[in-house]
Amino acid sequence: MEDERLNSLPENAQRELKPGEEYKPLLGAEKKWAEVTPYSVALGLLMVVIFSAAAAYLGLRVGQVFEAAIPIAIIAVGLTTALGKKEGLGQNVIIQSIGGCSGAVVAGAIFTLPAIYILGVEVNFMQMFLSSLLGGVLGILFLIPFRKYFVKEMHGKYPFPEATATTQILVSGEGGKGAGTLLVSGLIGGLYDFLVSTFGTWSDTISTTVMGIGRTVADKAKILLKVNTSAAVLGLGYIIGLKYAFVICCGSLLVWLVIIPLMNLIWGGQVIDLMHTGVTMTIGEMSPDQIFKDYARHIGIGGIATAGIIGIIKSFGVIKSAVGLAVREFKGGSPSGTASQSETKGLSDTDDQTPRTEQDIPMKTIVFGIVIALLAIFAFFAFGGVVNNIWQAVVGLLIVGIISFLFTTVAANAIAIVGTNPVSGMTLMTLIIASLILVAVGLKGNAGMAAALIIGGVVCTALSVAGSFITDLKIGYWIGSTPKKQEAWKFVGVAVAAATVCGVMLVLNKTYGFVGDQALVAPQANAMAAVIQPMMNGGGAPWLLYGIGAVIAILLTVFKVPALAFALGMFIPIDLNLPLLIGGAISWYVGSRTKDKKVNDARTNKGTLIASGFIAGGALMGVVSALLKFFNVDWFLTAWHSTYGEAIAIIPFLSIIGYMVVSSLRSERQ
Repeated sequence: MEDERLNSLPENAQRELKPGEEYKPLLGAEKKWAEVTPYSVALGLLMVVIFSAAAAYLGLRVGQVFEAAIPIAIIAVGLTTALGKKEGLGQNVIIQSIGGCSGAVVAGAIFTLPAIYILGVEVNFMQMFLSSLLGGVLGILFLIPFRKYFVKEMHGKYPFPEATATTQILVSGEGGKGAGTLLVSGLIGGLYDFLVSTFGTWSDTISTTVMGIGRTVADKAKILLKVNTSAAVLGLGYIIGLKYAFVICCGSLLVWLVIIPLMNLIWGGQVIDLMHTGVTMTIGEMSPDQIFKDYARHIGIGGIATAGIIGIIKSFGVIKSAVGLAVREFKGGSPSGTASQSETKGLSDTDDQTPRTEQDIPMKTIVFGIVIALLAIFAFFAFGGVVNNIWQAVVGLLIVGIISFLFTTVAANAIAIVGTNPVSGMTLMTLIIASLILVAVGLKGNAGMAAALIIGGVVCTALSVAGSFITDLKIGYWIGSTPKKQEAWKFVGVAVAAATVCGVMLVLNKTYGFVGDQALVAPQANAMAAVIQPMMNGGGAPWLLYGIGAVIAILLTVFKVPALAFALGMFIPIDLNLPLLIGGAISWYVGSRTKDKKVNDARTNKGTLIASGFIAGGALMGVVSALLKFFNVDWFLTAWHSTYGEAIAIIPFLSIIGYMVVSSLRSERQ
């Protein structure tokens, strides 16, 4: 009989711990639980193949990328329960962790590699495979030393929204007390989002242009506000909480209510072509959305990069201690050596005497792995047809190594805060830097574009996998998995995902192609191609906009405002940010109505279950809607949607807000 403690997470799972307090996971460290079994590995790898193929297929064919982690968790829970597996919780974590490689590797690959085809450059399967594989391996290796810092030392300080939702699903599979709430809210959220995306019963966005005066203001003053009505995004905001949601929204409002209108006011009659891409429209002729996409968004990229660098500087002590830990191991000393507690705080434990739930792959192995991976990347660049000579291969290796290492923690931070990895922005910055450096060392034209994109692909995959993996490790920390088992099998999952994604990409290129009237959408890759082509042909980068973002990030840091969260708000479209604020406000409201802390906690936890259900239901129905779209099943109510969609959307959106509030407030003291 399963331990009754497995029914729900401990009370202190999502709050900061008091002095001397310890978090004890569901699967106690004193017992060896079933985790890595033939069943969990086989199912995890099967999930990698299926979801890698599906995500790549749909992402390139219809331009719709879905997150695979939550659907995989739901399938794992369902199959494990149906098959009556004992000690299913630990095995389900491994299934989800291996399977989650699919979405991470897909994002890294389809953001960059199709741009090679778009630019008319030849590429083969092995080049694409090695770009994805080596990038994924590097991302895992760079992240492992910081596992303890993110998942343990920062316990309760980061919301980890996606990890929270996935953990609730896995725990519900053990007959958790919240299983019914999770199921009902999942059905409500899934049906709600399905009606929007498949039938267009109402609009997925409500904007100020729903009113006549709003359209006039958007056209003349370029002032526009939009709210995504998705139940999944609302649930994400609830889990993020009011603090971070407010900071994120402040960044978004600065861009949409100040910067975009100011650009129109100052340069409205001018054509601004910062990247020499042949822009012919004046700022005044553009819509607010277009100004955001072509200009203002780059301010967010500059802010993210600078906030990331500032974060790296602040965590220098942790990085220094990681290097010191590796050196001590090589000298044959104890992993903890004679260092003080403050020196090793935040680093992953590698000592065999540490509890099962704190055991990582030894630091010595990690260092050897990083060296081997970097040598493999160098060999790939030098002898795999990526660059022309050894010197250029060294330059490419330095770009990959430095940027991947520095921005691994940025990707993990972003995932921990908002559940969204700004990997496209960081990859765009990488491509620009790589292009400038490669041109400087004599690599231009088609060869330069191919090299920059493959280098960008390695970095993009490394950052995508690192960001995704910190979610898996946090799930494992809450539940009580053995970290080194998650880490070891993550490498296998990445290899299978890389082979699957690149195989699907080759097939799709031969079947549909990436250019022409019937070409695949590949929106992210097209954006990358549009940026890199002028760079390799004498064009420039929007350094002014990056500089503005950098200044904003520095000022925010001076005034002790979370710069990364603010910069994410500047980069992510406002329609996805305002619902986060609404969800965060609901979380604050239901958790502060009484003076009884236990009642407030019970209500907040009930809301977390509802929010997790919204996210899970929305993720599943997103996959179904994308499949229907791919198979040309068109049930969209076009006339209805275009005429009444936005106005009608207000009613169901307020309804799910009401459901979340009322249902949460009904929860009594536990």
